[in-house]
Amino acid sequence: MAEDLGYKPITIFWMDFSIADKFGPTAVKDTFRRAFAEWKGNYKYLTELVMVLNHKIAYHYNPAKGAPNVLANLYNELWEEADNYANTHLEGEEYAYFYSITD
Repeated sequence: MAEDLGYKPITIFWMDFSIADKFGPTAVKDTFRRAFAEWKGNYKYLTELVMVLNHKIAYHYNPAKGAPNVLANLYNELWEEADNYANTHLEGEEYAYFYSITD
């Protein structure tokens, strides 16, 4: 993410989800539930969580297979949940930060 976006990560979410990827959808869901429950109140961490989930969609999507990967679909569902939460709960400077980073 840092190289692609010029954004320096402040969490280890990418690494956490990369480990979970190797154990499948249940591990990804569990990793999301724990991270989201713990960090949804921290707007910077929530922003990075949304970014990581979004990048994981693209990472796992493989049109050559003829259909989206199971993990790509799961990451899309988790991204929608986290993104909707951020758009609903963040206000003012916190939302401005979220919007500027994720836009």
